[in-house]
Amino acid sequence: MSNIDQMVNQLRAVAAQATLVPNQPESTGQDFAAMLKSAVDEVNNAQMDARQLTRQFEAGNPDVDLQDVVLSLQKASLSFQTMVQVRNKLVSAYQEIMNMQV
Repeated sequence: MSNIDQMVNQLRAVAAQATLVPNQPESTGQDFAAMLKSAVDEVNNAQMDARQLTRQFEAGNPDVDLQDVVLSLQKASLSFQTMVQVRNKLVSAYQEIMNMQV
């Protein structure tokens, strides 16, 4: 029972992190393209980690628990869904800017 509670708490923590907006000053020198590439790389890494844990579990590795596999799959799914929502907002903002009359 405690493993399930721990997994739920970890999922809640990941969801809370996904909704937070980082407070970075604009003077950091990091451009938007670098930030976007970094975010895409993080999503890709989460998916690759989940895939690797899944394969290890399927192969019968005794060091990999089902809870770890499920948790990594949920993290990967949540990060991918967040990235899709960010993309949708960017497309919407682009379309709105393109429809503005100058």
